[in-house]
Amino acid sequence: MNDSNQIHPTCIITGDVKLGSGNRILPYTIITGPVEIGDNNLIGPHVVIGSPGQDTRNPHYDSSNCRIEIGSNNIIREFTAIQKPCYRALTKLGNDIYLMQGVHIPHDAILQDKVVITPNVVLAGITQIMQGANLGMGCTVNQYVVVGAYSIVGTQAPLMKNLKPFARYVPQKPLTVNTYAINKFGFKPFEEEIKAYVLLNEKPKSIEVLSIIEEFEKLAIDSGKDTY
Repeated sequence: MNDSNQIHPTCIITGDVKLGSGNRILPYTIITGPVEIGDNNLIGPHVVIGSPGQDTRNPHYDSSNCRIEIGSNNIIREFTAIQKPCYRALTKLGNDIYLMQGVHIPHDAILQDKVVITPNVVLAGITQIMQGANLGMGCTVNQYVVVGAYSIVGTQAPLMKNLKPFARYVPQKPLTVNTYAINKFGFKPFEEEIKAYVLLNEKPKSIEVLSIIEEFEKLAIDSGKDTY
């Protein structure tokens, strides 16, 4: 544990917990290892990291050796819970993620870099949220679902299927294109290809976009879920 970490005295940190440098862990946060956390994260207050996954098939499973990995430069706000895996090797969060108040990160979830999850969002187990995705307030994501890179899910939406990269999902409406992410993340030169993919299922030719689509499609097949 690096001396540059600022840990409030009310925090409880138990088990095998490895911290990088420059982390701030705010009051009443609980971290139960095995957990590995990178650098320059803001965590808390009242965050719980390392509780057992909530799994109805095995509600009392032994989570003592189940690992969580969290990268660097993340913001994890108050009353968020990040739970240990049940079926995979890890529950894993990447870098530059922003989890707002009261977010539920379940067992076996994988969050890639630059994901934004707004208040009171609930993910079910074994979900994957790809890079740059944005989940609107109070939405829910069903088990095994893959949320594509740079997509956005509407407020309070129940996401029951996989969501294409760059798509904007609002229940009972046709998919539209997340133009905000196209502009924010530098995909403007590929906008027409992205629109053709989201709206017409036409595969893009540019490697910058095609590589994202191919990664999503592989994960979507593995998920066993349909795609919007």
